[in-house]
Amino acid sequence: MQSKATTPEQYINELPEDRKEVISKIRKAIQDNLPEGFQEGMGYGMMAYFVPHSKYPDGYHCDPKLPLPFINLASQKNFVALYHSGIYAKKELYDWWVEEYPKHVKTKLDMGKSCIRFKNMKHIPYELIAELMTKMTADEWISIYEATVKNR
Repeated sequence: MQSKATTPEQYINELPEDRKEVISKIRKAIQDNLPEGFQEGMGYGMMAYFVPHSKYPDGYHCDPKLPLPFINLASQKNFVALYHSGIYAKKELYDWWVEEYPKHVKTKLDMGKSCIRFKNMKHIPYELIAELMTKMTADEWISIYEATVKNR
């Protein structure tokens, strides 16, 4: 479900009450722990965290007018989704997440290549999400992106 919201605040305000709290808590975990060099905004109808053109002028290879995406956060119909490009591009980070998740949540991990789906709103590992945010700097993401994604 893509939102037409133009700001994260507007996006959150349009959510049902139960999702507002969850998305706001995840947003806080991201904002409080994401290293410098990333910026918050909207992208693809979701809340977005990206490397702005001021830091990475090349932008996103699919559309250079867009900044380099890194994380998206969305309230979907049946779950909350956290899309993390670093997990997709760096196997060690993916492996770390898969190993740590069961230490924080009793329910089975539901994820794709970059998408972590939270279906049960009572079992979201906010502390683990906060720790995930600290695992990659903007400069490291740019290096990985250029080496593994950009020139495919």
